[in-house]
Amino acid sequence: MSSLISLLEEVRACRLCEAHLPLGPHPVVRAGQSARLLIVGQAPGTRVHETGIPWNDPSGDRLRDWLQMDREAFYDENQIAIIPMGFCYPGRGKGGDLPPRPECAPQWHERLLAELPDLQLTLLVGQYAQKYYLPSPGKTLSDNVRDFDRALQSGYFPLPHPSPRNRLWLRQRPWFEEQVLPVLRERVKALFVKP
Repeated sequence: MSSLISLLEEVRACRLCEAHLPLGPHPVVRAGQSARLLIVGQAPGTRVHETGIPWNDPSGDRLRDWLQMDREAFYDENQIAIIPMGFCYPGRGKGGDLPPRPECAPQWHERLLAELPDLQLTLLVGQYAQKYYLPSPGKTLSDNVRDFDRALQSGYFPLPHPSPRNRLWLRQRPWFEEQVLPVLRERVKALFVKP
């Protein structure tokens, strides 16, 4: 058994923050050793918790649209690894889901990334991933996304969360669709073009 497979089994059996999870633990993560693209999101919502399939909700539909990718390609773990900041549904707060549990990323990310030697690009979806990974994050998520070309120098591509709750953010920032999405699509497509 490969070390990545045994590590993923260990992650999926994690009960580190069980006492804080309203629906109990159900770690959701996908990765294959040959993955070239990594998507680091926030944490599963209730639908993802129920199905165990990451981005299996309206947010995932929008993310796949941004990437111009169908479900089959998106869920090919030999091409794309999906490792959220928090692996389990964190519960509900006043304005939506609670933040990802803080235990997950320090416990698991470094070990998982060590098993993914072919990664060429990491999408940092939302502020939690950006604060954790960007070498020098901006003051706001908008700053991070607008300065995507600077982040690309370190192999990161910061994105807003594609949640339907962010419609206003997207509407107020037409530059995201006009300037950022074309570069994102070009970069992602280049990863999967056969030489």
